Amino acid sequence: MRVGIIGTGAIAHKHAQVYANIGYSLVACAASDPARARAFADRYGCAAATSWQDLCRADLDIVDVCRFPDFRLPVVELCAREKKHVQVEKPIATNTETARRMIDVARGAGILLNVVSQHRFDESAQFLKRAIDAGRLGKRIEADAYVKWYRPPEYYARPAKGSWAVEGGGALINQGIHQADLLLWLVGPVARVTGEWQLGAAHRIESEDVVNAVLRYASGATGVIQASTAFRPGFAERLEFHGTRGTAVITGDQLTVWDVDDDGGEPPPLARAAASGASEPMAISLVPFERQFLDFGEAIRAGRQSLVSGEEGYRALELVESIYRSCREGTPITIQR
Repeated sequence: MRVGIIGTGAIAHKHAQVYANIGYSLVACAASDPARARAFADRYGCAAATSWQDLCRADLDIVDVCRFPDFRLPVVELCAREKKHVQVEKPIATNTETARRMIDVARGAGILLNVVSQHRFDESAQFLKRAIDAGRLGKRIEADAYVKWYRPPEYYARPAKGSWAVEGGGALINQGIHQADLLLWLVGPVARVTGEWQLGAAHRIESEDVVNAVLRYASGATGVIQASTAFRPGFAERLEFHGTRGTAVITGDQLTVWDVDDDGGEPPPLARAAASGASEPMAISLVPFERQFLDFGEAIRAGRQSLVSGEEGYRALELVESIYRSCREGTPITIQR
């Protein structure tokens, strides 16, 4: 696969490393600052495109967008005309209206749209998907996500960080959206949310750095999402699943609890050490990225949807947007699919 990256920030470096690890060819990069593009190109042995538009017109299979989430739709529209597949970092967009337009444009052009949500490819999440679908936890009662992270003031030094226009919000859409996606994938759709937030509780930002939401799943199960970048020193994120037959807990990227009555199925991959971006954003494993990027390449070759398609990215953003709306309006929000 021949790949071009738009954006050369911290996450783009992770992507470049992943492409090298899995044998994909990083052909070109583009950045708003030509000097940054040249430095990135020199480091990873690719060409520095003069603009993102020129990159999209190059001989590529995949255009990978690693810029802020307000910049997505123009790339998809140009790649639709150029018949290039598109991958975007999470979240899919800053709002569901733009996300829906991206999905429709990609579908109309016959190109694939992939959203980076690498934690679906953690061994712990893959195991739980199989186990929950097989009914090993019994009837689902509760599913919770806790993202009690910390980011220092300098993390938000750039005006774009934590802004509604550029990032779409704060701790939930940027940090907690991974866990929101996992809850939807593992437990199923959410029917109703009730949210409370604190805007700029510990940081000088216009969006939330503390948010809490109560969930009612379509299945009847309940749950909570807590997301923050204000809790010192930062704690590994946690997902907890409770059923009538037992409990499973993921801490960071590892399954740390599997306590299920009379269980005789596939052995759980229990572990202690976990990778987490609780206090350092880039302290994350490359392995799940490698698995997701390979899945996208295989989907392109096979003509199928990738595991985290545009529709899947939309669902996670829809949940986040509904929680934000509940916080603003002070009322429960029903999610109708």
